[in-house]
Amino acid sequence: MHEMSLCESILQTLEQQAPIQQYRKVKAVWLEIGALAGVEIEALRFSFDLVVRGSLAEGAGLEIVTVPGMAWCLPCGRTVEVQQFYDECPFCGSHQLQVTDGHQMRIKELEVE
Repeated sequence: MHEMSLCESILQTLEQQAPIQQYRKVKAVWLEIGALAGVEIEALRFSFDLVVRGSLAEGAGLEIVTVPGMAWCLPCGRTVEVQQFYDECPFCGSHQLQVTDGHQMRIKELEVE
């Protein structure tokens, strides 16, 4: 389950930033996750609760902001929404799409004290 390692990386980032940003407790974390990021949201939620036990983020809420997959179609020049990699352009049927958004995961916001 790679969601567990993602949560460990999130916690590591939170712990590294605590002294720099001067916080001692994380109350909520907002993650921005692209539809093409390959992250199973429910597994991430489960893993997050396990990973943060005993840490500065124990009991923190986890909010997920989903970003749709977007791609640029080379033949027709349009920006289109895609559900998965290798989708076809809904306008011209081409598979020559360059993904432009929706493949990332990042910490968007924190509530700290």
